[in-house]
Amino acid sequence: MTPEQLSAALTAALSAAIEAGDLRLPEGESLPEVRVERPKSRAHGDWATNIALQLGKKAGMAPRALAELLIPRFTEIEGVSSVEIAGPGFLNLRLDAASTGQLAAAILEQGAAYGRNDSLAGQVINVEFVSANPTGPLHIGHTRWAALGDALGRVLSASGADVTREYYINDAGTQMNVFAASILARLKGESVPEGGYPGAYVQELADAIAADHPDVKELTDEAALPVLRAEGYALQMQDIKDTLAAFNVEFDTYFSESDLHESGAVEKAVERLREQGHVYEQDGAVWLRTTDFTDDKDRVMIRANGEPTYFAADAAYYLSKKDRGYDQKIYLLGADHHGYIGRLKAIASAAGDNADHNIEILIGQLISVNGARLSKRAGNIIELKDLVEWLGTDALRYSLARFPADSPMTIDPDLLRSRTNDNPVFYVQYAHARSCSAAEKAEAAGVTRTGFEPARLDSAGDEALLAALSRFPAVVAEAARFREPHRVARYLESLASDYHSWYGENRIAPRAGEDLTPAHHARRHLNDATTQVLANGLALLGVSAPTRM
Repeated sequence: MTPEQLSAALTAALSAAIEAGDLRLPEGESLPEVRVERPKSRAHGDWATNIALQLGKKAGMAPRALAELLIPRFTEIEGVSSVEIAGPGFLNLRLDAASTGQLAAAILEQGAAYGRNDSLAGQVINVEFVSANPTGPLHIGHTRWAALGDALGRVLSASGADVTREYYINDAGTQMNVFAASILARLKGESVPEGGYPGAYVQELADAIAADHPDVKELTDEAALPVLRAEGYALQMQDIKDTLAAFNVEFDTYFSESDLHESGAVEKAVERLREQGHVYEQDGAVWLRTTDFTDDKDRVMIRANGEPTYFAADAAYYLSKKDRGYDQKIYLLGADHHGYIGRLKAIASAAGDNADHNIEILIGQLISVNGARLSKRAGNIIELKDLVEWLGTDALRYSLARFPADSPMTIDPDLLRSRTNDNPVFYVQYAHARSCSAAEKAEAAGVTRTGFEPARLDSAGDEALLAALSRFPAVVAEAARFREPHRVARYLESLASDYHSWYGENRIAPRAGEDLTPAHHARRHLNDATTQVLANGLALLGVSAPTRM
């Protein structure tokens, strides 16, 4: 029995109590969602629910009295062997071995869908992350958000949300002109201008553009710069997309900042906020009164010279997300963007949104890599593609996903490249590979997934592993609710530990000379269910599940 099936059965029992008149709720009051969770101690049962505490006041009864009323009905549920009251009215439930073991078959039936839930059903969410300037290669500063942002999008989707992963291309402003000027200098065999981009990749761009457009060298500087800007931009964005693809990260939308300016969206945003009563003019500039919404100072939107600020583009971008139907907008920003929290929330409030609901800003702390060399191609940075080539996508993504975003971290390359149990990604992937190997050996010994008798999964190890597997949907839901994909990684490590212990104590295939029994077939089901959950969890982190290691 899955947690969802048990919750549904408890809800049906409560509805029956209401129909029979044993339980009365105020008119118009509906039953709350019945949730079950694992008790902290297995000695207290298989599952616990606080539904009696939730309903006590509404039903006009003390929670313990209501719990006493519910015990006979809950005990009648098929598969529930006993129900006990704990504390002020918690109900602890024990399932019989057959119902507990049935979870293995349910997991195998659901396959890749096991763990998916509807806790965020109906929510439409935009997750914006990475959003690096298209003036250079992705580097270590973008790596953490690439891994975490993608994993966050996956757990949100797995929890029923309608998610769009978006990359905001900062392709407007002075830096693009400096970028073009740097390419021009390399094309002419000159040093880049002061404040330009010195990396060797700029020379590569210049050479590639010259090869595709040999006449560009014959143009005047004034005529060449727009060509170099457009071609350099296209080539660098393709490099960014290729690097992200190698890192197993895909975006649904690439949104251009320049489109905001060219479409008039920035000016329209100013006028929309003016209509809300939050825009004023002073010293020839146009301001947004963000101090009305706890920002530390008001922000200039249009400078005295008529030029819009980056803040004006930020406001237009937020309104674009709002107009595109995203009720919730999640921004994943780097450690140097703490100052953006107040101003972005002020934009949301000025636009008439609830800054505590419609916008979330997650700040990621810096990471470092022991012994990493700076990229000769990119200059004084460590390129993401170099890290992927050095450490591998799986090791890098898993290690970045297993810590909260707001905790600084240092990556140990020697550990991530090791094939030992001290390496977390190896430990989890090895559990998956080991379970695949165990299934192959069992199949060769005649142990199949037929004739499943769930009651045979009755050892302490069986029960512990089943309990661990049952937690997965709740872990996914919590990771989505709290925006913390690292909960999935830590769960997988715990599950791998439970599996390795179970594997060492329980036979899947019979020893030489032993008879094949229903217990062997049952444990084959449990083994394969564990394989499925490990694979599902790794997929949420964008990490592969190898069958051999």
